[in-house]
Amino acid sequence: MTEEDDEKKLLKIGDFAQRAGTNLRTLRYYEEIGILRPASRSKGGFRYYRESDVNRLRLVQTMQDLGLSLERIGELINTRDRGLPHAEFVKGVRQALLEEDRLLEERLRAVEVQRQHVAEALAKLRDCERCPQHPGPHNNFCDPCSVDGAPLPQDLSALF
Repeated sequence: MTEEDDEKKLLKIGDFAQRAGTNLRTLRYYEEIGILRPASRSKGGFRYYRESDVNRLRLVQTMQDLGLSLERIGELINTRDRGLPHAEFVKGVRQALLEEDRLLEERLRAVEVQRQHVAEALAKLRDCERCPQHPGPHNNFCDPCSVDGAPLPQDLSALF
């Protein structure tokens, strides 16, 4: 396979940005801070990316969504760029995956707490269906509840 054949498989920066669901500015910034590097550049300086770089970018976006700083993300995902012996490389990859898993576990716990709040609000809403009181912009008949005197669950209170 020639270098020209390899270049045909690469994505131009615009195509890569579109496929990855991002923009050129973000790609250039990620390159500037060392998180994402083009696979090659043309003689004219155009950036080219591998299809697999889309996965790398998605991992960056996932880790960012999970609350990691770009600096920490760079530490975790740049294992391949450090020229480490194989065992250390694999250890670094494992560390990145375990960090992602830990963050996902935290997110799951937070989502379960949110779901519990919604369940409490829905359960209380059953009482509201039977109640003659009607909340409005100029009254606060419903918090605390006129049926049982208890404060409304926070999600229901926000809507009433």
